[in-house]
Amino acid sequence: MNKELFGVLDGDGAFDDLVSRSSFDWATEGERATVAIRDPALGFPGRSATYHDERGHCVLWGEVYPPDGVSVSAAEYTLDRYAAVGTDAFSELNGSFLVFVEFDDDVVVATDPVRSWQCFYTDTADGRVFGTNPHRVLSAASDPNVDTRGLLEYVHMGVVVGDRTVYKSLKNVPFDGYITADDAGTLSRFVYDPADPEEFDYVSELASRLKRAIGRRTSNPGSHGVLLSGGYDSRALVAQHPDIDICYTLGSSGHPEVEVAKRIAHQYGAAHETLVANDEYLNVDKDVIEYSIGTRESIHIHHAGCDDKMTVDTIFHGLLFDTFLRGHFLPRNVVDIFGNKFPLDGLDPDPDPTEVLSSKFGYHPACDHVFPECYDEFDTSMDFIDDVVCEQLDKWSERYDNVYDSIALVGIQNQPSVPFHFELADNYVESFVAVDAELLEWHLKTPPEERNTETVKRAMRKLNPNIFRHQPPDRPHHSFQKNQIEKFLRKKLPGLEPFSSPWPDMEAQYEQNELDRKLFPKYPSIHDLPVRVKLRINDITTWMNAASDENAFTPDDVLCPRSRLSMGI
Repeated sequence: MNKELFGVLDGDGAFDDLVSRSSFDWATEGERATVAIRDPALGFPGRSATYHDERGHCVLWGEVYPPDGVSVSAAEYTLDRYAAVGTDAFSELNGSFLVFVEFDDDVVVATDPVRSWQCFYTDTADGRVFGTNPHRVLSAASDPNVDTRGLLEYVHMGVVVGDRTVYKSLKNVPFDGYITADDAGTLSRFVYDPADPEEFDYVSELASRLKRAIGRRTSNPGSHGVLLSGGYDSRALVAQHPDIDICYTLGSSGHPEVEVAKRIAHQYGAAHETLVANDEYLNVDKDVIEYSIGTRESIHIHHAGCDDKMTVDTIFHGLLFDTFLRGHFLPRNVVDIFGNKFPLDGLDPDPDPTEVLSSKFGYHPACDHVFPECYDEFDTSMDFIDDVVCEQLDKWSERYDNVYDSIALVGIQNQPSVPFHFELADNYVESFVAVDAELLEWHLKTPPEERNTETVKRAMRKLNPNIFRHQPPDRPHHSFQKNQIEKFLRKKLPGLEPFSSPWPDMEAQYEQNELDRKLFPKYPSIHDLPVRVKLRINDITTWMNAASDENAFTPDDVLCPRSRLSMGI
């Protein structure tokens, strides 16, 4: 990977046995830890930074900003604040980052509040090894046995939940959490605490926070581009950023959404280029699957075949705007009309968290016909998923006080689409606006019924009254109800063309590329599974075999993992 953080806590020389220091841009060795980072943007404002003095060391990796008005470097500021307030210092940082501090006898590695970067660790006889590249961390593990529960979670839902991975000895630093040389725990930065609406105007607060979040990221180096759709989220970036050079839209030339995106780009004086989604849209290359990091599906890396066409230095995107601002994981109210679900305003008055989260994560009912013989304690796939979800709801119950925020919290902790972010950040100076600390605080202070598209649209109009001059093609009306009615009618009435995605049809591409023959020639039983499940099986077998000296892991091992399964690492 082009960008990486790697280290050993209490290693006593083990670091140099695992990696070459010369392969990193910077390395520091303290009394209790050795840490190295690689990042072409090291030293730019708001990017990876390092500092050390006689008190200790601080490494900031990723996209990270100190509080406004701080005159010293972010890494020096963080070490100063850690000396004063301990891990509370991490609450003062903003962005998408990991932080390492060695101070006196303390060594600690922490995530940002929403763990937008996953950091992995394993314990060895020579110390705790940690890093952002799970393959490298796993290579230090002495016990490569597979965690069959983690593997079943991956195949059922497309995510491995919580701190688990598909290996017993490989763990994630916890959500909103940290590790030390011999411990792991959580902080208290991401806790739902709705504000008094008399004192917190949801629309005005969101508008001002969006403006500042985008503004603090406008000094990134080189030329600036935006991955722009015809929808709501990414247009806020091009409308508010004063110097966007070019907007890229993935899709087929001439598609209504591509045309709307082009008009939005030109409205704000930016060039536009269509990234034609060709056969590489379903990219099953090992180099792309690497960004799934063994815990998420690679299907979310929509632009994977188009990197050679995106020539900017800094890239912006609207990833997770819908999650933090528009309630992606929140269960919407629907009414059943002749067997069809018709969306209404508001939230489902009686949601089932397992049902909501399984559908958002990517569960497919076909799983129930494939895996039942593999269960020791569950009768159905949904029973298994319910056990996984309930475990998480119980674990984090002190951070929410209603069912809607419980669903959102578990969804955010296990966000399926973050490989999109990992791939971009590894190949560009990537800016993750949605995880700005002020926007996260807005999310936590705003009640679930107000985290919706209408609130976001009102806030965006405060920033720019003409921002919706060009309506999204699948939402041609300003009224939510009218849009839902038209969408419903287009699906059901002959002669009306349904709204469509600009992206290629996944199932058609899978068939055209003969991926059953290429990926599963010896496994005809897999051919009848849904395409997304088949791609998921290929993702995890490819990723796990890349960690091994030999291709010992097969699709059969995924379909029904044995109780004790190990790899030749």
